[in-house]
Amino acid sequence: MTTPPTSAAGAPSTRLFGRTRLLLLITLLVILALCVVFSWVTRGAMASLASSRAHGGGEGQSIVDLSPWQTAQTLASLAVTAEENEYAREAEHLADHEVDQAFAAALRAAELQTRQRVLTGEALELSQRVTELQQEIAQDRVQVEQLKAKSTAPGSGAAPGAPAGDDAFEVAKAQLDLDTDELTDAQSDLERATGNQSVRIQSELAAHEAAMRKYDSQQQSASQAAAVSVKSHGTLAGRVEAWFNQRSRYASIEEALAEAQSDAQSITAEHNALESKLKAGSAATQGAGQLAELRNRSTERQILSIDDDRIQTEQQLASVYNKWGQQIRLQHRIVLHLIVQSLELIVLIVLCMIVGDTLVRRVMARPTLDRKQRETLRTILEVCVQVVGVLLIALVLFGPPHQTGTMIGLATAAATIALQDYILAFLGWFMLVGKNGIRVGDMVEINSVCGEVIEVGLVSTTLLETTCLAEKGEPTGRRVSFLNSFAIRGQYFNFSSEGQWLWDEIAVSVPPGEDIYAFAKSVEEVARRETQESARLAEEEWKRSARVAGLTRLGAAPIVTLRPSAAGIELQVRYVTRASGRFEVRDRLYREVIQLLRKKGKPGQTEPAGAGAANVPG
Repeated sequence: MTTPPTSAAGAPSTRLFGRTRLLLLITLLVILALCVVFSWVTRGAMASLASSRAHGGGEGQSIVDLSPWQTAQTLASLAVTAEENEYAREAEHLADHEVDQAFAAALRAAELQTRQRVLTGEALELSQRVTELQQEIAQDRVQVEQLKAKSTAPGSGAAPGAPAGDDAFEVAKAQLDLDTDELTDAQSDLERATGNQSVRIQSELAAHEAAMRKYDSQQQSASQAAAVSVKSHGTLAGRVEAWFNQRSRYASIEEALAEAQSDAQSITAEHNALESKLKAGSAATQGAGQLAELRNRSTERQILSIDDDRIQTEQQLASVYNKWGQQIRLQHRIVLHLIVQSLELIVLIVLCMIVGDTLVRRVMARPTLDRKQRETLRTILEVCVQVVGVLLIALVLFGPPHQTGTMIGLATAAATIALQDYILAFLGWFMLVGKNGIRVGDMVEINSVCGEVIEVGLVSTTLLETTCLAEKGEPTGRRVSFLNSFAIRGQYFNFSSEGQWLWDEIAVSVPPGEDIYAFAKSVEEVARRETQESARLAEEEWKRSARVAGLTRLGAAPIVTLRPSAAGIELQVRYVTRASGRFEVRDRLYREVIQLLRKKGKPGQTEPAGAGAANVPG
């Protein structure tokens, strides 16, 4: 049989984590480790957000590079201050111009490529078919115009402005539409066969212009100046967040700056290559070849001019990004200065907390109070200093709550739940100080604890504990405190009336053979004589209370009852006495009963039966 592991002292040691808790802890640690690994692997996702959007963002690769405009558009959404918005608008203007020039250069390059391409095979057939369709369409248009003029001429029999009624005109118009559709299809086939991208470039240009119009209609600007915007972060948490946002924004702008410089270098390389080609070109040919060569060289010169403009635009765009970055660095220094100020304030608060705690300890070290009061007051003051310090630090970190009403309501509800016992105790105090409450000096029973009331406070009631009132009721030396909520939630017994009357009891055992009835009558007369004055006063008080409470049966005369027991017959005597003198009355009755037994020559046996078996408050 195995025994559990024991500690050095011999007591069995308990495991820190059970099997279920240990398995759950290991699982959570594994999940945390996986999250950390994936976070590290994807750490560059946010940094390359602008560039990923600038290069298409999953929408498909376009013929013309739209990255300058897309980068500027992305960075414009990150602008915070009015100065940054100015740089963003300037960057958008330059980027839009650069993209327009890129479309113009792409169209001219496609046109030049089309003229220089030698068609063969299927491409040549499609080209010839396109030429034929163009000629047929020209003839169809002439025929449609002739029929239209004939149908609208005076004396033609047709109503003016209604050529649709002529069948020949309708046939010619339908033929024109058919030839036009066939030409469009043939041109598409020719572009696919020859690789001509002019139509696709035109489509991309139209889409870009539509997007620009939509963006301009939605553009808004309602930013503050840099100094005002930065100072609006009044909390340390807001300033730290702004500081990290500025770092991320600056990294994106640096990436855009590098991209603009790279584009300028690429366009410069293309420009130099095309210019070298033009300089090294052969002499012009004669005839039709000379005309084609001149057209090509004119288009290439136009491309060179466009490239010059694009290079200048990219350089200006890089300059704007550079100024934008300098503006963010300036704001970065301002935010860093404000963060240092917040840290200074927190350090000052902590120093004040330490100094306040030291002063509290120094003041409480003076022997003006007893040790318990001094320790209690010192603890309260130290907690107050710490709570105030923590609240001030929280205000520096997070600022005051914005939803003040909601926060106050939630705090009040939480305080009510947490302090419900103390709230009920305070309300119970009003019941205890009322007419039917308790007073200092009363003998009471609260939660099965008997004692004399020595203090009735706003929150708690303190008793000097005694033994049960049925016994002698001697003090135990303990002070017992109860929250006053027992007056509302529970019940309490007050054994103290105006005269503090209560029913006490004695018991006498009489052996068999004794004239028990005569003896009982004698004992009743003795009890009546000894308690006559107490009974009279008690009845008067109870009758005064009866007029208020509506009581009808009140009596304080002694009661003698007989009860069989193992030793013979037991005689019980119940009588009314004051709580403060019940022990003296009981002793006198016992002495009188002993005297009666001696007179009869037969010693009896007596035993006390607990005082207050049926205590009735006056």
